[in-house]
Amino acid sequence: MDTPLYALSAVQLLERYRARTLSPVDVTKAVLARIERWEPSIHATYGLDAEAALASARASEARWTQGTPQGELDGVPVTLKENIATRGTPSPIGSAATVLSPAAADAPAAARLREAGAVIVTKTTMPDFGFLGAAPSSFHALTRNPWDLSKNTGGSSSGAGAAAAAGYGPLHLGTDIGGSVRIPANFCGVFGLKPSHGRIPVDPPAAARVIGPLTRTVADAALLMKVVSRPDPRDYMSLPAQDIAWEHLGRDVQGLRIGLWTDTAGGWPIDPEVKEAVLAAARLFEQAGAIVEPLADWTTLEMRMGMAHFFTMRCRVDLAAMPLERARLAADYIHAAGEFAGSLSPEETFRAFTRMQALRAATVAATQPYDYVLSPVSPVLPFAAEAINSGPENPLKDSHFTSVFNQSEQPAASINCGYAASGLPIGLQIAGRRFDDLGVLQMAAFYESVRGAQAPWPEPV
Repeated sequence: MDTPLYALSAVQLLERYRARTLSPVDVTKAVLARIERWEPSIHATYGLDAEAALASARASEARWTQGTPQGELDGVPVTLKENIATRGTPSPIGSAATVLSPAAADAPAAARLREAGAVIVTKTTMPDFGFLGAAPSSFHALTRNPWDLSKNTGGSSSGAGAAAAAGYGPLHLGTDIGGSVRIPANFCGVFGLKPSHGRIPVDPPAAARVIGPLTRTVADAALLMKVVSRPDPRDYMSLPAQDIAWEHLGRDVQGLRIGLWTDTAGGWPIDPEVKEAVLAAARLFEQAGAIVEPLADWTTLEMRMGMAHFFTMRCRVDLAAMPLERARLAADYIHAAGEFAGSLSPEETFRAFTRMQALRAATVAATQPYDYVLSPVSPVLPFAAEAINSGPENPLKDSHFTSVFNQSEQPAASINCGYAASGLPIGLQIAGRRFDDLGVLQMAAFYESVRGAQAPWPEPV
């Protein structure tokens, strides 16, 4: 059976555009029709402008007809998380407390996509201020997981994960400050990459914040990285421009030293189905000649509480900057975080920052002996759609395996490595040394080639 147009990869679309056997207009229409079918159930989009998308597709079609494509992604549909600014569209940042003002300019990643000819179809949803590894938002309708509408997409790139799984075109961009690309990729069964900090320019830049792709294939993520990693002077924390051969994904894993991190110093359990799927993935690396060694948890509760205290203070500062009538509209979880931060002294807030620095140092030291580190992405399976975490008994658990690599600025990816008995996806995290973004993609491409058949993508009911 022929692959539907909305489900073709970016690599496949570009091949057919070059051969003049497919039109960007037909593809964009197919993606818009797919969105129309799914959206009443999953609510993944924001700011959808079908006419603007079709106009962009028609311009691309004309360029391909004339043999003058504009760039590497000409005519390829893409979505962007709503906090990645696109000129003329407000960015609510997931919160009803935000004053909606049209963005004055494209953010760096959006600008690179337009320069490359991509068709920006829609923005995607997120929770308030990107604070959660879950979907609930005071502004957006609740985004639901296409694999099971009663389940969470993860967050904060909630809509991006759902859009990738539902077939809203091949390319999606999210942001990640503690797991916000990788957790939705995990829960939604797609591929997600958190690059090294600074690899993709961000505006406004911030410590630990990155932009990363969510796609159905590793090759599509690499193609997207080639475009959005180009420099932009607005990000004063970005890495120098580097000529990376993003398309060179083939690599032998023979002899590589790989750490396997599946335990937790806190003693709380990882879901047995998650752990078994990750161990099975590690065995495939071992069978291919990699040296896989257990890696003990290097984090401490003190380090993690420092990170939690720091980000709750951010909520307090954000709320305090708003008029009271606006602040009241923010989600309850933002107010709860802000209230907790009010109990911290200035000294405790400073110590929170130093503990995050200690977490960074410990992460680099623990992982440096290894070429790559394998671990779960999330220690749990997707939880209830309405929930803000997997349970109140240990709220730091959900980002245990992901947030450390934001602090250390190392690249880390999520790739589907199996399914629970319920059919829900399970993600494998692959982390590398800082700046080795291509190596992480190569490890993911290797695993993608040996992991076996995947379940069919979910369909709207």
